Amino acid sequence: MERIMMATISRDELKLKIDRGEEFQLVETLPAATYHHAHLPAAINLPPDQVTQLAPTLLPNKDADIVVYCAGPT
Repeated sequence: MERIMMATISRDELKLKIDRGEEFQLVETLPAATYHHAHLPAAINLPPDQVTQLAPTLLPNKDADIVVYCAGPT
């Protein structure tokens, strides 16, 4: 059985990961129009309605550290 580990990190923790130069894939899960308007540097877009189709191509390494973000309260 495959084990999936998930954890929530804060904006500050994400900033630390970036500042330390950690290797991870940053994924924005908002519609493409929102992504094209503005997104975090190096983030790739994986719209919620296309996860099944795009994830195998965009995220082929099943062992990668992946940080997913979307819109939330400000």
